[in-house]
Amino acid sequence: MTAGDPGRIAVAFARVLRDAGLAVPIGSVLTYVDALGAVGLENRHDVYWAGLATLVRRREEIVTYDRAFAAYWDQRWTIVEAVQVQEEHITLLTDDEESGGENDDGTEPEEIDGPVLTVRFSTEETLRQKDFADYSAIELAEARKLMDTLRLAGALRESRRLVPTTRPSGRLDLRRTVRDALGTDGEAVRRRYRTTGQRQRRLVLLVDISGSMEPYARALMRFAHAAVVGRAKVEVFTFGTRLTRLTRELTTRDPDAAMRMAGEAARDWSGGTRLGESLREFNDAWGQRGMSRGAVIVILSDGWDRGDPAMLGEQMQRMGRVAHRVVWVNPLKASPGYAPLARGMAAALPYIDEFIEGHSMDSLERLAEVVRKP
Repeated sequence: MTAGDPGRIAVAFARVLRDAGLAVPIGSVLTYVDALGAVGLENRHDVYWAGLATLVRRREEIVTYDRAFAAYWDQRWTIVEAVQVQEEHITLLTDDEESGGENDDGTEPEEIDGPVLTVRFSTEETLRQKDFADYSAIELAEARKLMDTLRLAGALRESRRLVPTTRPSGRLDLRRTVRDALGTDGEAVRRRYRTTGQRQRRLVLLVDISGSMEPYARALMRFAHAAVVGRAKVEVFTFGTRLTRLTRELTTRDPDAAMRMAGEAARDWSGGTRLGESLREFNDAWGQRGMSRGAVIVILSDGWDRGDPAMLGEQMQRMGRVAHRVVWVNPLKASPGYAPLARGMAAALPYIDEFIEGHSMDSLERLAEVVRKP
């Protein structure tokens, strides 16, 4: 392997990955530089896994990474060991520095020698990890675009409807077999089969819009809207001091119009929280009548409740008896040292199948994975 500066080599390889279509933020590049400094540049296996661990975020990106690695690194390994590599100093500029002009103190900027690499921070990468409570209005609008690409696909369940299959293990489809035999003088040359079909489970979102959830409710409602317009069989309810069904209001594809109609329909924004009473109303009016049966129910709430925690536990138990899975998404779970000590959260926890974070885009992607689980 030709000797060289790990920092310069890492920056060049990151540029190759970006040209190949991968999003590689500067933070990942710096981590990669540290990793190369630790493992060295002599062993191909070490260099490969150092890059895979620091520069690749999704499984589907591995194929692109492998091709870029072969094109860049394997070519470097063919260079003769004795070749002297000329040292270069690379200056990193941010977007603000690239614009030129005077320094903050009014002096002229220093002249820069050597190659200049302009670093641009990925807005998408920043928004994925940023807490919703820290979002500006502009960032919330940008996050909505990311939510539109995040499709919630519920777990599959068997349906009563039979569908054609090529596997002989299925049920013999006598009608189609006889129909095909008409073209072969009544000889059933090919047998046709049917098997049990599958369909997506209903997804029910219960969004807490009480005062304690104010920093997160707007973003989570945007997420609920994206879920409704992105697939069928999604129901959305909000609750604070009362339960409100908002599925119809969120069916429009205009997100601003959907949020406006949702705000007009739900009159208890930023009020108190009666979790137990709201869930009892849902179970009585909607859940036990069929909406919860076999469904994936997602409750997005911090668990603060002014009502009787015993009632909340009872209603969670009722819900769990008929639902396929109950998922609780709590934005506060990401806080350092968090423990479910709130009375409502503690009462609900024994009846929850999945308890996950809900404070960022990354956590909502995790939610999408949980919802898809069989």
